Amino acid sequence: MTFDALLARAAQRLQRAGSPTPRLDAEVLLAHVIERERTWLFTWGDGECPTWQRARFEALVASRAEGRPVAYLTGEREFWGLALETSPHTLIPRPDTETLVAVALEKAPGGQGRMLDMGTGTGAIALAFASERPTWQVTGMDIKPEAVDLATRNATRLGITNARFQQSDWFAALESAATPLRFELIVSNPPYIAESDPHLAEGDVRFEPASALVAAADGMADLAHLVASARCHLVPGGWLALEHGHTQAASVRAALTAAGYDAVATRDDLGGNERVTLGQYVGA
Repeated sequence: MTFDALLARAAQRLQRAGSPTPRLDAEVLLAHVIERERTWLFTWGDGECPTWQRARFEALVASRAEGRPVAYLTGEREFWGLALETSPHTLIPRPDTETLVAVALEKAPGGQGRMLDMGTGTGAIALAFASERPTWQVTGMDIKPEAVDLATRNATRLGITNARFQQSDWFAALESAATPLRFELIVSNPPYIAESDPHLAEGDVRFEPASALVAAADGMADLAHLVASARCHLVPGGWLALEHGHTQAASVRAALTAAGYDAVATRDDLGGNERVTLGQYVGA
């Protein structure tokens, strides 16, 4: 069977299974199996697919038809132009989160400084920022040791040397340090989905760790904790930037304002949804 015929059949199966991007899913999975770029399939699609590769591809398609995320099946996801290793222990990096990276870069136009990424997961945000600001020192923290190991591997694979990763329950590791660091910039994409949200039963999130998705208080608990605690770890004039759900921007703005942050504002993602809210710590 040719690659083109395999792709057509797989795309039909994935469409019936409810994938929102059946053809793209099929192309990514086949390119992964044959260890080629997707563009190779556009040129050489009329070639015959070896039997053993066909069997492996069809097994991956069957898993995708069951709803398993493509990023977990291939073990990789691109974010900010970086090829990141993924794991079921961490959230899959999403394009919406690139808005948070863009905001962070805007608040760090050059020079030197320290940036902290809380709940780093794959290290996506920290590594994207570090790749663009090589003179900054970047720290990523996560409560899961598996995430710390994964982010460290990603940094090594990408050759990014100005980022390090550490296990911590939010700011606990900083608070226990003999000489706590302060940062010019703290960012986070924390859990912000309410436990009752029906979307948790749909799509890729069914297979992602609930601890990276769900927060108490209708999804606001971790956002509120970050707003309250980050002030102790920012230099005067430093910035806190938080990703949140598209209906939570007003609540996050109110929390930042009540906590004494200045220049509070919200930025939209590429879909036009309110996605990132930031504020400047003016000091005690």
